[in-house]
Amino acid sequence: MSRFVFIYHAPAMPADAVQPSEDEMKPVMDAWQAWAAKVGDGLVDFGTPLADGIRVTKDGTGPSDREVAGYTIIEAENLDAAVELAKIHPHLNAPGGCEIEVHAAQAVPGM
Repeated sequence: MSRFVFIYHAPAMPADAVQPSEDEMKPVMDAWQAWAAKVGDGLVDFGTPLADGIRVTKDGTGPSDREVAGYTIIEAENLDAAVELAKIHPHLNAPGGCEIEVHAAQAVPGM
């Protein structure tokens, strides 16, 4: 099995937007839990929402260029299997043009 990192991209919620109620969030979270159940034992780290990204370079810091909404780490047989799991992920149904990047986690020599 290989590890894959899903990076979720979505537009940031405006600071003045009305936060969804628990009743509005329940079907969203139910869909994520159903997806996690399909991944099963391959779910390494369910992840968490992310916010306030800072880009760090040798020349300094600044706001992140990408709207990264969160991440998940899974194990799958290969990249194709990981991509198939991404294709059925509920994040793709979120409003605002959401997308998922799938990256293979590479082994670090000597570690």
